[in-house]
This record gives sequence, structure tokens and C-alpha cells, in this order.
Amino acid sequence: MKILRSFCTDYELIDSGNFEKLERFGKYIILRPEPQAIWNKFLSEEEWEKCYNAKFQKKKNSTKDFDDPGEWILKNNMPEQWIINYKHNELEIKFRLGLTAFKHVGVFPEQSENWNFIYDILKGLNNNSPKVLNLFAYTGGASIAAKAAGADVFHVDSVKQVISWAKQNMENSNFSDIRWVVEDAMKFVKREVRRGSKYAGIILDPPAYGRGPEGEKWILEENLNELLLCWFFCFSSG
Repeated sequence: MKILRSFCTDYELIDSGNFEKLERFGKYIILRPEPQAIWNKFLSEEEWEKCYNAKFQKKKNSTKDFDDPGEWILKNNMPEQWIINYKHNELEIKFRLGLTAFKHVGVFPEQSENWNFIYDILKGLNNNSPKVLNLFAYTGGASIAAKAAGADVFHVDSVKQVISWAKQNMENSNFSDIRWVVEDAMKFVKREVRRGSKYAGIILDPPAYGRGPEGEKWILEENLNELLLCWFFCFSSG
């Protein structure tokens, strides 16, 4: 079974199966684990091995957890960092990609429909510089889309290095003045509730499990409802 998905000319899902996926980001082809690819591959193993530029593999003595750290096998002059372009109408984003120890490269292509939605909705608002909060904001695709539409964006993530990565993406895309917040999302939102802060739009894409900058524990099924209640008090339909 072959699945093709393209969110821009700089991305293509070439093949998937047997708990792996083969993707093209720009001119480089990445092979990495994918726990949801439970079907058979369309291409042969030989074809997969022949075409990749970077392959992620777990370290020896690793568990079966797909989120375990690992290492990359590089070939054909594969760099550890590179740029891809994303475009939707007047929205243009330049993402700096990189090979991380947890198989991620700095962008989730399946989120592109959300970026388009955020941009289009904010562009259609009769509101100059609407205030937007992006929680668990990662490398900033949604934040930059909101900024490109004219929003005053607050970008919250608990990892300082990821905030720096998002800032690079903003600058590469020729935008500025996103407000960066390195903090636990729950702590930040609770404080915003106490302050009476209101947002025209609130974006959140929380992980199943995570840690805040001071070791705060996030478990989706335990914490999501409380976060949504706080979200309700910060949302303004005006």
C-alpha cells in the first residue's frame, strides 16, 4: 500500500508501511519510524535503502517505545540542518529543519491544514491585530501563520531550545515581534485567567506526555480538561 501526501512542493510522503515512513523534505529523503504505519510497504526494502539520505535508528539496548532517542545514519552529503519552504495564498513560511535525537525534524506536515485555517480565519476577522495564544507551540508553524495574518501572537513552549528554533523560523520567514514565553502551558494559562487576559484565538496541540521547564508533569488524559476550562475563561469572541 502506497500513501502519497504533499503539503507543498517541498514535501512528499513517498511510501510507508511496516512501522516506517519514507519522506522527502526539500531535496532530502528521510527514513524514520512510524507506529501508525501498520500496513505493508509498496516499494521494496532495497528501494527504501537505496534512496534515503538520512535514516533514524534506535540505539542498542533501546526499548520498543517509538519515542526512544536514537541516532541518524547519514549519506550522500546529507546536512544536519536545511531549509524548506511552505506557501498558502499570501502565507510563506521558511522552516529550518534538523535531525533530532527523537526522530523529529522540526515540522509536522499534517499540521499544514491547520496553518491554512488559522491564516484564513484571522485574515477574515474584522479586527486589527487580534490577540492569539499558541500553547505547546513547538517550532512555530501556527504562530507564524497567525502573525502573517496580522495577529498579536503569544507563543508558549516549555523548551527554550524549541523557542529559539521557532524564532529562527520567524526570522527566516521575514516576520518579527512574536512574543516568546518559555513556561509550562498550564501555569501560564492559569496566570492569564487570574489577570483577566482575553484572546481572539487560542491554539493548542498538546503531547500525550511532557515536562515543563521546572519539571512540571503533563499527562494528556489527566490535565487536558483543566486546561480546557482555563482556555474557556481566556477566550473572547469579540
